[in-house]
Amino acid sequence: MIAASLVLIVLALMGAPLFIVIAASAILGFIASEVDLTVVIIEIYRLVDMQALVSIPLFTLAGYVLSESNASQRLVRFINALFGWLPGGVAIVALIACAFFTALTGASGVTIVALGALLYPALQQAGYGERFSLGLITSSGSLGLLFPPSIALILYGVIAQQLQVSEPVLIDDLFLAGLLPGLLMVLLLSLWSMWVYRKDVSPSRTITHAGVSDRKEIIAATREAIWEIPLPAVILGGIFSGYFAISEAAAVAVVYVLLVEVLFYKDISLKQLPGIMRESMTLVGAILLILGASLASTNYLIDAEVPARIFEAIREHVDSRITFLLMLNVFLMVLGMILDIFSALVIMVPILLPIAAGYGIHPVHLGIIFLANMQIGYFTPPVGINLFIASHRFKKPITELYMSTLPYMAILLLAVIIITYWPDLSLVFIKH
Repeated sequence: MIAASLVLIVLALMGAPLFIVIAASAILGFIASEVDLTVVIIEIYRLVDMQALVSIPLFTLAGYVLSESNASQRLVRFINALFGWLPGGVAIVALIACAFFTALTGASGVTIVALGALLYPALQQAGYGERFSLGLITSSGSLGLLFPPSIALILYGVIAQQLQVSEPVLIDDLFLAGLLPGLLMVLLLSLWSMWVYRKDVSPSRTITHAGVSDRKEIIAATREAIWEIPLPAVILGGIFSGYFAISEAAAVAVVYVLLVEVLFYKDISLKQLPGIMRESMTLVGAILLILGASLASTNYLIDAEVPARIFEAIREHVDSRITFLLMLNVFLMVLGMILDIFSALVIMVPILLPIAAGYGIHPVHLGIIFLANMQIGYFTPPVGINLFIASHRFKKPITELYMSTLPYMAILLLAVIIITYWPDLSLVFIKH
């Protein structure tokens, strides 16, 4: 058994598919416990019963269609028309645009690639330093993970629901819980940008259509993005009003995005759609494979009382909830450096959620803490994935990206501390 476990660790380090490693570890555990292996198939089949899971492929497809269209340019122009007049306005536009786009597409790397070519030159043209501009785009690429309809929020909710902890975990509650923490992060970065360039950079309209008067530019930008601006309101309004279930909102989002980008704007041709669908479903397939294997692994962990044993071991040395939360934050940031967010969710949530519940941490609050830390892990040196994506996108040395992101990391760490130790910031809108 020990030899088999060592083989699995070696295979994982050599790059074996994660779902195979997870499934194999579950099978080994059940064999050691003399449990019939049909339980693995039964656990994987549970995916069929998860109604909220339908929303993941639908929201993913909608996000990929948006990322392949010119929606990013239109939305950036609209945001610039509204906020470009502020001190540090172009930086604020970049922050809001990245957060908004990441929430819709569900992937921070896509945001850096899609918006980088537009925002990086605009920031430099407006007078912002190169290091400031690189750090801003690299770090803000993951800001939208806390905003609905973030796929990461949905996946956390799906996993937490299977664990049946004391407090119910509704995806609607997660959407509400992420709003204020996400806004806090955007606000702190915006205030810092305004302070740093309060004198050196004047309000600018360098992103698009420079020289047009404020009123005319707002009207023109609104007309240009008139079909895309209502998308968040349609999705979130339908969900929070009770008119749509999560899966229904995802279906509405796909239909809406396809109508807008294919028929109205004609950014995407019908010939391009099969390729976009194939690419988006490749990501979804990977998520579902890992999730299916994880369900079997989770069942074994619960049967073997692994989370309870870990909790008891931690409790022997850590009595304080404050200390546990501090340790949790450090662990999650390191985790964000070495694992993509979907793998981290399916592997660690089944272990961490029961332990956190033992310290009296609400599962919805834990989800926000988890994702807030993962946002920072995406650009934490030395191996945060966004650092490598930005380095490739902007043709800059990775060490230069390290230095450029440090101020943003410090600010977001402050936000994470506030989010962690002020639970009402996340829970104020939900019944708990």
